[in-house]
Amino acid sequence: MFLMTENLPSPHKSLGIVNATSHLMLPSEAIDEFEAFDQLFPAVEEKLKQKASEKGADGIVGVRFITNVANVQVAPKFLVLTGYGTMVQLLNQKS
Repeated sequence: MFLMTENLPSPHKSLGIVNATSHLMLPSEAIDEFEAFDQLFPAVEEKLKQKASEKGADGIVGVRFITNVANVQVAPKFLVLTGYGTMVQLLNQKS
């Protein structure tokens, strides 16, 4: 399973779009530690791979990430990371 931010130059079949989201609550003492986003990327990437694998994809192309800081009035901030891309099946590997 592979993830690419670019398009795939080899022959492939598009299987649709896949997305995944992960979040992290920042405690009040760490309210400005936005580098915590870094730990969300592997979780989202793994979720994307798992979902794509279940659909029979060989990989995901055009992968993009959206970051969001959700402010809730009665709670600390939440860091939210969403990833999405197009699932593909390589044609030269499938018979």
